[in-house]
Amino acid sequence: MSPFLSMLVVFALLTAFMVFVPVANQSYAGGGGWLPDAMVQLFGKILCFALLAVALDLVWGFCGILSLGHGAFFALGGYAISMNLIYATADEKLAQITDPIVRDDAVKQSIFSVVGQGEDPWPWFWMLADQFWFQAAMVLVVPGLLAFGFGWLAFRSRVTGVYLSIITQALTLALGYLFIMNEFGLRGNNGLSGLQNVLGASMTETSTKATLFIASGIALMAGYVLTLFLTQSKFGSVLRGIRDDEDRIRFLGYAVEGYKVFAFVVSAMMAGVAGALFAPQAGIINPDSFGPLKSIEVAVWVALGGRGLIYGAIVGAVAVNLLRSALTGGWINQIGFGVVSIDVSGVPWPEFWPIVLGLLFVLVTLLMPRGLMGLWHSMLALIWRRLLRGWVVADADPTTPGSGTAGAVGQPEDAAKAQHVVASA
Repeated sequence: MSPFLSMLVVFALLTAFMVFVPVANQSYAGGGGWLPDAMVQLFGKILCFALLAVALDLVWGFCGILSLGHGAFFALGGYAISMNLIYATADEKLAQITDPIVRDDAVKQSIFSVVGQGEDPWPWFWMLADQFWFQAAMVLVVPGLLAFGFGWLAFRSRVTGVYLSIITQALTLALGYLFIMNEFGLRGNNGLSGLQNVLGASMTETSTKATLFIASGIALMAGYVLTLFLTQSKFGSVLRGIRDDEDRIRFLGYAVEGYKVFAFVVSAMMAGVAGALFAPQAGIINPDSFGPLKSIEVAVWVALGGRGLIYGAIVGAVAVNLLRSALTGGWINQIGFGVVSIDVSGVPWPEFWPIVLGLLFVLVTLLMPRGLMGLWHSMLALIWRRLLRGWVVADADPTTPGSGTAGAVGQPEDAAKAQHVVASA
C-alpha cells in the first residue's frame, strides 16, 4: 500500500470514528444510545496516546533513535496547558462566591495551600499563565527547547544505541524528581488537578467532551500528515539512511546531527500537543507521567503496531490501551479456550498490568519483529503472490481456454519469459 493510499484509509477511518462517537454519545444522553460520556473521554485519551506513539515512531522507526523519555515531553505539554486551565477553574469558582478575592490569590491558594506553602513567592513561570495563547505556545516551545538542548548535546557527542536510550530515561527521571518537589511550584506529587473548565466551557458538559475528542482526532491527523511529509521527502530518505548506517551518511557529507536534532524537536513538540489534549480530558496531570514505565510503554505501542509504519504506531497505541482498559476496567470477567473457561474477575489487573505489558513486548519481539502491521503486510504479500502466480501460470498455459497463448506452443523464449514472471512473482 502506497503512503498516500494508507493516509487516505487512516483518514477515512478516523473521520468515521470521529463522527460516530459523538453521535452515539448524543443519542445516549437523550436516552436512546449506548455510549456514555466516560467512553468519549476514554477514546479521546486513546487518540492522544496514538499521537504520542506517532511522535516516537518518527524518531525511532525512521531515524533509529529509541527514546525512552518521550513521556517527559508529553507531561510538559500537559503541565503547560494545565497551568492556564487552573485559572479557568478559579474563574468559575470566583463567580460563585460573594467575598471579593484577587484572581491570582485564588489560584495561588488553590495551588500552594495543598502543600502547605501559601506564603511562598509566586514562581516566575506562572507570570503569564493566565494567558491562554501564551500557555498554548508553551505547549510547543517548552518540549521543543528541551529536546533541542538535550539532542544537541547528545547527538554532537555521538551518543547512540542503548546509551542514548539510557540517558533519555535519565532525563525523564530527573524531571520527575523536579516536578515532585513541593517547592518547585506545581503542587508536587498532587499535580495540577480539578481541570474542569476549558476556555469557559465546563468539562461536565457533553459537548465539551465531544469537542476535545474531535480535537484529539484532528491533532492525530495533523501529526500523521506532518510525519508522512517528513518521511517521504528527501529529508526522510536521509533519516532512513541514518537509521541504517549513520557513519556512511556522515561520510557522504550530510550533517547527521542537524537531521537528528530537527527530527527529535519535531517529535517532542508532537508529544507536547498530545499531552496538552490529554490533560483536560483526564482532569489531572501529575509527576506520574514522568515515570519510566510510561515512556517504556510508548515504545511497546510502537513495537507492537509496527516500527517504521506510521499507522502501525496508531494501531499499537489503540490496541494496547483498549486492552488495558478492558482488563483494568472490569470489561473482561472470563477468558475462554474452547470448552475451558477461566474466571478472571478477581484478578487485580492494575497490579498485573506491567507484567502483561512486558509479556506483550517479549512476544512481539520473538514472534512478530515487524509488529502487527508488519505481519499484516506479510500476509497480504503472500496472498497476492499466490494469486498472481496462479494467474500468470494460467495465462501462460497453452492448454487453458481463452488464455490467448495457444499460438505460443513450441516457442521456448515465450515459455522462458512466463517462467521468469512466475519466479519473480
